Amino acid sequence: MPRAKRRLGQHFLGDPGILARIADALEAGPDDAVLEIGPGPGSLTAALVTRAGRVVAIEKDRDLTGPLRARFPAVEVIEADALDVDWHALMAGPFLVAGNIPYNITSPLLDKALVAPVPRRIVFLVQKEVADRVTAGPGTAAYGALSVGVQAVALAERLFTVPAGAFRPRPKVDSAVLRLAPRVPPLVDSDQREDFRALVVGLFGFRRKQLLRAVRELTGWDVKRAGERLRQSVLEPTVRPEALSPKDFVRLHRALVDGGWTRR
Repeated sequence: MPRAKRRLGQHFLGDPGILARIADALEAGPDDAVLEIGPGPGSLTAALVTRAGRVVAIEKDRDLTGPLRARFPAVEVIEADALDVDWHALMAGPFLVAGNIPYNITSPLLDKALVAPVPRRIVFLVQKEVADRVTAGPGTAAYGALSVGVQAVALAERLFTVPAGAFRPRPKVDSAVLRLAPRVPPLVDSDQREDFRALVVGLFGFRRKQLLRAVRELTGWDVKRAGERLRQSVLEPTVRPEALSPKDFVRLHRALVDGGWTRR
């Protein structure tokens, strides 16, 4: 196995049993196209090519792209930063996404993966803490803006944990396999996603304050105006933002927008 590069956040996984479980979680068949993010030396790629009809791999490390092409002649290996590539243009049709993704760019990769139209399934190996946050429910310590943002457009599952000792070099924390599938329809339309994100992030800045006060601080509105918007959203003014479900946030967002709120 090649030496991992710290600057690229590389931690390679070589356990064939774990890799097979990750590939199985994607549920790819011979009619499916799979986009793999960060194949590294190709350990997961080897499992994917036996299941999918087409595999496209985006690898940033130029020292790995040549060996990948030699080992997998049927795989389309793209030497690029996955954050810079238009995935939908590259795949030109419905596709699945998989990858053992670097910890340091997990959030932007999740965000990119959930750009509409969302791939049919996404299976990422991520830091366990991130998987916990993505799948957390209202009122729990891990629940936050990331949870709401993902769950508003996708169904999220944390499938199983992968211990740090399974990687080379060994990271400081355990990882987990996260599976996402698009909500049909999504709770938030793609053209409203940035405004919705601004609301959710803003309110989680007041996560333990009562909602009426949080809305007032976020919007700058007086008690009467903020209270009217809460009544329209059918939310109690004393509830805390950390207790709101993604659907609650969507209702609140609509009520505030109807009342004239825009993100600053």
